[in-house]
Amino acid sequence: MSNKKVAGTCYIKVDGDQLAVTGGVEAPLTDVEREAFKTSAGVHYSETDVIPYVKVECVVPKDFPREAITKNDDLTVTAEFANGNVYVLSGGFLVNPAALKGDDGKVELEFNGEKGIWQ
Repeated sequence: MSNKKVAGTCYIKVDGDQLAVTGGVEAPLTDVEREAFKTSAGVHYSETDVIPYVKVECVVPKDFPREAITKNDDLTVTAEFANGNVYVLSGGFLVNPAALKGDDGKVELEFNGEKGIWQ
């Protein structure tokens, strides 16, 4: 029997600390972004590198590793998706303001890093 599960619970670890994921988890499938343009000689494209990243929404319990996540700039972020795919971001650091929402106790985090590898 084959595994046809493609969505469901995802797991995120930041330097070994597991976060309580509540929303979506996102990681890039490609290392480059292509933009097409048309010329008199046909369609061509340019390529730019994509910065490796992991985006996640999670709840913030009392023991949330806030200082480690907000201060460190060499994190390893591991995203395990429900379909079994795993994305590992190395040299990671938090980007964009991360604000804790008091009404639901959640925070949206975005990590960028040096290298992202699908395993």
